[in-house]
Amino acid sequence: MRSFLWGDSYNIRNVGDSAIAIFLGNKIDEEINDKVLIVAKKIEDKKIKGIIEVVPTYTSVYIYYDPLEANYKEIISKIQEIVKSVAKVREKIKTRTIQIPVAYGGDFGPDLEFVAKYHNMTEDEVIEIHSKPLYRVYMLGFTPGFAYMGGLDKRIATPRLKMPRKKVPAGSVGIAGEQTGIYPIESPGGWRIIGRTPLKLFDPRKEPPTLLLPGDRVKFVPIDHEEFYEFLEEENK
Repeated sequence: MRSFLWGDSYNIRNVGDSAIAIFLGNKIDEEINDKVLIVAKKIEDKKIKGIIEVVPTYTSVYIYYDPLEANYKEIISKIQEIVKSVAKVREKIKTRTIQIPVAYGGDFGPDLEFVAKYHNMTEDEVIEIHSKPLYRVYMLGFTPGFAYMGGLDKRIATPRLKMPRKKVPAGSVGIAGEQTGIYPIESPGGWRIIGRTPLKLFDPRKEPPTLLLPGDRVKFVPIDHEEFYEFLEEENK
């Protein structure tokens, strides 16, 4: 649990005729992201009539509303109250640390060899560097439960594929620039895939349906390919 004090610098803008965005910063930064998550939660807790969804991003909060149900002036007024109230007090954010087992290389990580050669490293060195940090989940997006994580060591930062794959298996762990992430469902994708986790990251039958949430900390734990199938069997019970 961490705490901070912040000023009242923010910007509210309309996004079309049924959404509002609150901009709380202009760079990828943990303190700014903390502000985003706190404001988003307070807006959700307020249960303002007409609001359909509240979506936190790296540096902003998007509020989607039904213009036929919502009172626009009331929403803006309450948003301003919330942002100002948060700015005046020292807030705390709860964080979870989640371990993610990953089988690196081979069929599970078809781009591991490329990443190693790109940086003049061995595959084992890439695995060691990738699995060492404690990553932060900044936001979810792209597909349900796709966690965009910061904290990747710059030594293994690698550009995306020039041509995205049509199918990336669920659980694939990838690198794109200075970010790492996990594909929760099978989907197209252009990240460099270096491994795969047997854990199920998205299950619509659960609440919440995503294993990872914004603000979580993630620790990747290398496992061998035999252990992958053992984990997978346990996960599917």
